[in-house]
Order: sequence, then structure tokens, then C-alpha cells
Amino acid sequence: MDHSTHHANASELGQGQDHVAHSGHVGGHAHGGASWSTAVKATLHCLTGCAIGEILGMVIGTALGWGNVPTMVLAISLAFLFGYSFTLFAVIRAGLDLTSAIKVALAADTVSIAVMEFVDNAIIALTPGALDAHLSDALFWSALLGGFGVAFLITTPVNKWMIGRGKGHAVVHAYH
Repeated sequence: MDHSTHHANASELGQGQDHVAHSGHVGGHAHGGASWSTAVKATLHCLTGCAIGEILGMVIGTALGWGNVPTMVLAISLAFLFGYSFTLFAVIRAGLDLTSAIKVALAADTVSIAVMEFVDNAIIALTPGALDAHLSDALFWSALLGGFGVAFLITTPVNKWMIGRGKGHAVVHAYH
């Protein structure tokens, strides 16, 4: 990734304060691209928040006997909430004010979470019987966890491409 572009993106978001300069690389990738390792770490970070939120939403909706649509809306909403929260708390700990931290979290995670949630929920919706499965059914958990696995495999190259262009999780690197 072009380091000057990285700093320009951070400045555009109003996040340049208290930044310690990097020595020619960010997150283990050279100028012009991101490493697979960096993309995997970013995707795992995103997946962790998404999984917590989505599992919580699915468990709540299923336990309350809600229909498929309200349960999925709750699960997706909580996935975004938890996904953004992980980044938000990390950049606030690094010294950003709340407004700047929200901008960083939105810029860093929106595409990654959206891709992950689309893929994961498509897997669940397309798995025969998964939407009607109960918490005690292996089908419920295998569709949910299998969806996370497929979502991870699809989202990692998306994150690699975005980070290599100074977008997505690349905006967080200025704050660690």
C-alpha cells in the first residue's frame, strides 16, 4: 500500500492525531498490496465480532420463537454492532475521540461485515431445513458455523484487496 495514501486516508477521516510513523510497512504488507497474513487477521477480527453478534441474535430469536425474518434481522444487526464495537473500542483505547473512532470503525469494517453477513446468511437460508432448526439441532449449528467458514473464505480476499488499496481495515493500522 502507498504509505502516503494511508496517511492521507487517516487525515481525511480526521484521525491523524497522536500517530506514530511506521517504518515503510503497515501490518506486514509491502507498498502496493497486502499480505495474506494481514488479510486473515483482519478477517478473523471481523469474524469474531460478527459471530458473537449473529450467534447471540440467532439464539435470542430462536429461543423466543420468533420467525425467520425477525430473527435474521436481529442477528445481522447484532453482528454489525459487535463487529463495529471491537474496532471502536480498540481505536478509542488508542486515543481517538468517539466521533473519529466511529468514522474509523465504519470505514474499516462496513464492507467486510456486509460481505460476511451476506454470505453467512445466504448459506443458512439455502441449507434445507436450517431456518426451521432449533437450538438443540445439529443442523442449526452446522449451518451457522459452516456459513461462518464459507464467509471467512470469501471475505479474506475482499479484505486483502481493500487493505492493499488503503481501504477497509487499513485505516485502523494508524492506531496500533
